[in-house]
Amino acid sequence: MNKSIFNSVRFVAAGLISLAVLSSCKKDKMKDPVGDPLPKSTLGVYVLAEGAFGRPNNSTITYYDIASKAVDKDYFKTKNGIDLGTDANDLKQYGSKMYCVVTGSAGIINDAYVEVINITTGKSIKRISFSDAIGDFHPRYIVFNKNKAYVSSYDGNISKIDTAALTIESRVKVGGALEGMAIVNNKLYVANSSHPFIIDPNNSSVSVLDLSTFTKKTEIPVSFNPTKLAAASNGDVYVITSGQYLPEIKPAFERINTISDTKTQTYDLGISALAIGANKTLAITNYPNLLKAIDVNTGTLNAEFITDATHITSLYALTFNPINNDIFVFDATDYSGDGKAFSFDSNGKKTLEFPTGTAPKAGVFHYSYK
Repeated sequence: MNKSIFNSVRFVAAGLISLAVLSSCKKDKMKDPVGDPLPKSTLGVYVLAEGAFGRPNNSTITYYDIASKAVDKDYFKTKNGIDLGTDANDLKQYGSKMYCVVTGSAGIINDAYVEVINITTGKSIKRISFSDAIGDFHPRYIVFNKNKAYVSSYDGNISKIDTAALTIESRVKVGGALEGMAIVNNKLYVANSSHPFIIDPNNSSVSVLDLSTFTKKTEIPVSFNPTKLAAASNGDVYVITSGQYLPEIKPAFERINTISDTKTQTYDLGISALAIGANKTLAITNYPNLLKAIDVNTGTLNAEFITDATHITSLYALTFNPINNDIFVFDATDYSGDGKAFSFDSNGKKTLEFPTGTAPKAGVFHYSYK
């Protein structure tokens, strides 16, 4: 579960764990936008952990060194001498930098921002504030396209950041409580979720922005409370909707055609996470809590992916390492103590295991280059 007051209420109401998907910007992750060479090998893994519920400044970034097997569970603080913040929700790489989205707490001003970090040194480059005189914007997720970063927020705006100047260029109002995003063909798709503290009728749609003009183009009706999006190689966008606990609205898994910008299929599946790799697509199912391969075209869940009897207590998030297509799975264990990160090869065999901070939910890979 997320740890801010915003998210804790929402997840209690929904009865679901939080969701995570692989970003739709794999090409941007693999190649620096200004032309750096492609990666050769993985030197280390950064893992973002939300932190324990009710504890401010409890989010951390773990770093695992592949060669030495050394682990620093609070690497950001080790390198910068300050806490990462409260309810850090997303971590992604673009070029030589990592961008960490810190949502902040309800009722506390100036603790919402995007922390920009040098991926080689772990040092903070800049903290981009997501607050104004009225209050915090409560940023949630980040995606990248053509040297710009786009950040969704609970205040209903998408913010555009110049990745060279590291400043917010402009903001556009597109919906209600915005969550996950995906970019396809210069269009940004963003989920309009349901939120107990943000009463907005726009809680069952995906908004579409034209990035060439940075204006809202249309809205696509989907099932209640969409939270995560993922783009497939064929251009389709997949939507995970969380529903709600009372009155009961079942979660769903849906597909959007990005040519017509219409929902084309709904699958009766309770999925809490989705990751799309080069050769395999994996999903964490809600009930029971299992990691399974999924055919995104038919919505069919296949055999459990893990084949070596590795035990995972609380599946929380997953992502692929694009350089070798290994899958990293994050285990929240009891949501109050250390979490765990596991790596599996394409055959479902464990290749790595190391401890993380509390409630790990995103991973970024540190590479050597050709």
